[in-house]
Amino acid sequence: MSHCHTDSCHPAGKERFDYMLYGTLGILVLSCLAFIFSVPIPAIFHFSHAVVDILGTVWWGILFGFLAVGLMNKVPRSYFNVLLGRGDTFGGLIRAALAGLLLDLCSHGILMVGAKLYERGASLAQVMTFLIASPWNSITLTLILVALVGLPWTLVFIAGSAVIAILTGFIYMILVKHKILPDNPNTVKNDADFDIIKDAKERLKGFRLTPGFLKDVLHDGWFDGKMVMRWLFLGIIIAALIRAFVSTDMLVAYFGPTLMGLLLTLLATTIIEVCSEGSTPVGAELVTRAGAPGNGFAFLMAGVATDYTEIMVIRQFTKKWLIAFSMPMITVPQIILLGWIMNNVG
Repeated sequence: MSHCHTDSCHPAGKERFDYMLYGTLGILVLSCLAFIFSVPIPAIFHFSHAVVDILGTVWWGILFGFLAVGLMNKVPRSYFNVLLGRGDTFGGLIRAALAGLLLDLCSHGILMVGAKLYERGASLAQVMTFLIASPWNSITLTLILVALVGLPWTLVFIAGSAVIAILTGFIYMILVKHKILPDNPNTVKNDADFDIIKDAKERLKGFRLTPGFLKDVLHDGWFDGKMVMRWLFLGIIIAALIRAFVSTDMLVAYFGPTLMGLLLTLLATTIIEVCSEGSTPVGAELVTRAGAPGNGFAFLMAGVATDYTEIMVIRQFTKKWLIAFSMPMITVPQIILLGWIMNNVG
């Protein structure tokens, strides 16, 4: 398979030291050491335990995200255009939504994949559809949600998220068509006679799994994944602070099945940076203990749509603040409407 460097995916020039990335990483490392040595200071003790607990939940998604991004660098851009279909069609949005629903990654791992899809040429509408459809809808978390809230509400949540993802993608398609938002400049058009299966067979004939290949995958995964890591590490620190010093009972007490409870849920999930594995149990608590299924749905969905990690990463890979802030502007009204309906029907 062709290597990423043939597509110039890595910018030239000396890389500047990333104080935020290594600063937050340093805090996490020190927290893990404090956990190992059981530092007796109460605040540090609770914070370090929260950090280790969150890292224990998300590590696999981060690792898989690195590997996925590294492997995607080996795949020609034209392949992504063929697999996802045309980015300006409804069928292309359906494909992007299905890819998001089926990919078993946490919200932070999925960000790396979404950024790479954009770099490899997927349309803006498809990338946004993919990101909205993805995080908590992985196969693993779907099974967990079934166990926590039951199959009926799980199916309702999946259907609701798919509707929002596709409708959001359709809105982006219109905005791009009318040049209100710019489309992905990385998009390439395929030859009408391009045969992806034949081309892949030709490329795979001489392929050998070598240490050099694995080294390239890991190197590229780290290189391209760093823009997500800097925000992920900051998010883990903030989430650990909240988990250590704000009880779930306190959160649940204010989030009943009312419009005010729904709005407070949106506010809380905007402030609280929780990975999809962490948001799923909390969302389930809102369904079962607070009796507010719409709030649970809003917590799961708005955690993606209003997540500052996601907003900053989208800004970084699109280079446009307007695109980054357009995601919550487009999705939050839909989430409020569906959440209100679920609370009143449920």
